[in-house]
Amino acid sequence: VALKRRMRASQGAPALPMSESTEKSILARFPFTFTPDQLSTFHEIAGDLADTRPMNRLLQGDVGAGKTAVALASMLIAVTNRHQAVMMAPTELLAEQHFASISRFLAGTSVRVGLLTGSLATGERARIRDLVELGQLDIVVGTHALLTGDVRFHALALAVVDEQHRFGVRQRAKFSAGLGQINSCGLRGH
Repeated sequence: VALKRRMRASQGAPALPMSESTEKSILARFPFTFTPDQLSTFHEIAGDLADTRPMNRLLQGDVGAGKTAVALASMLIAVTNRHQAVMMAPTELLAEQHFASISRFLAGTSVRVGLLTGSLATGERARIRDLVELGQLDIVVGTHALLTGDVRFHALALAVVDEQHRFGVRQRAKFSAGLGQINSCGLRGH
């Protein structure tokens, strides 16, 4: 345990501070007010993201508890600090649903969102991959296709993995192993 803690601390993650005005701006993106529990969790994550020690969290809750909203608000902390965030889902259908809801929340903003799945046509996959590498996408939503060797992030700081059916445990570890200095958060419902 001590060795694992020392290794995590030595890796370092980018510090992603959040000012009061940034918090207000992020929370204003949502068409509802966060519950006290959601807000408390968001603040805990924001505190972790402001530190250089890599965060490794698991958000658990019932369906409809707002895990995805808290995760998106956390991803926006990375974006406001000029870093990228990724959300990985176990199926293409779920990735498409996350992409659609995130795109809806961010409509009218300058946040650039992309979708990367295994079924994309070769040309579209190459285009998205290039945008990711050049830092021209702020948030990337996708499936395990995000973990292939040809996907390179410009400045990835936060990986959120939907751990439906415990899918994401190994995938989150793979993100951390391949990119070491990032924060990770799993989402798991009941």
